[in-house]
Amino acid sequence: MSTPDTSGSAVIPAETPYVTIVLPCYNEQDHVIDEVERICAAMDASGYTYELLAVDDCSSDETLARLQEAAPRFPHMRIKAFHRNGGSGTVRRIGSQEARGEIVVWTDADMTYPNERIPELVGILEKDSTVDQVVGARTTEEGSHKFLRVPAKWFIRKVAERLAGQKIPDLNSGLRAFRKSVAKPYLRLLPPGFSCVTTITLSFLSNQHDVYYLPIEYSKRAGKSKFSFISDAYRYILQVLRMVMYFNPLKVLMPPALWLVGIGLVKGVYDNIKTPFYLAGNTTVIFISGLLIGSLALLADLIVRSRAE
Repeated sequence: MSTPDTSGSAVIPAETPYVTIVLPCYNEQDHVIDEVERICAAMDASGYTYELLAVDDCSSDETLARLQEAAPRFPHMRIKAFHRNGGSGTVRRIGSQEARGEIVVWTDADMTYPNERIPELVGILEKDSTVDQVVGARTTEEGSHKFLRVPAKWFIRKVAERLAGQKIPDLNSGLRAFRKSVAKPYLRLLPPGFSCVTTITLSFLSNQHDVYYLPIEYSKRAGKSKFSFISDAYRYILQVLRMVMYFNPLKVLMPPALWLVGIGLVKGVYDNIKTPFYLAGNTTVIFISGLLIGSLALLADLIVRSRAE
């Protein structure tokens, strides 16, 4: 038995799935069905009950039409169509909120990720109850602007590792599986763009949820990349700082506060040695700035600790 989707474009199996795969689709007409076939074949062979939630993010090509045309061939696929482009983060947030499965999987429809390995990610979560998220950690970089992306992503990842206090093999992989019950409080924090994957990683790590990294191969994407190096790299850095500020503001604010206070004290001693009973104006500004930032750090930490999630 099955019930029709409210969009009228797909059929939802009545059986409650164990896994929900959220697949953002934006201008992927030439290969989206190949990706759907690959995912469904792997899941059918795995024995896991599942639903594939294919979300068309207001594509300007024939992506939606091809999904609707192929829907009868894939009884576990549910199609959702956005009326305006919301970004991959919006797709993943809404898809995760509407997921019926206990395990939610994120991936892409551009043929870059080894989606035939999705059952392997789900199996790790099923067998080990201490792991709350499994991330496909890429061993190669095949994206556009490679000569710029590799050092930029390395720098952003090192900043995130420093702030999160642990090693992160891949900060922004688009292939991951996690427990919906654990992720639910953090879904509202997801930004609309690519940095949503960074957000969900740091949300788990900052709240002591175990994340397992599974090495995967990463292929050259099919079609045209939607990644903009300058704007998206800026958003990645901003999101890393934002997330750590949200969960642990002392990590961001206290180090510069202590440095400024220390520099102010040293400078004050130097001023008095050079000219007894004299403090330069910049010494006072540096010292007071450190005290103010430190006070803000403590206040922000108090707000975080008292916040009910």
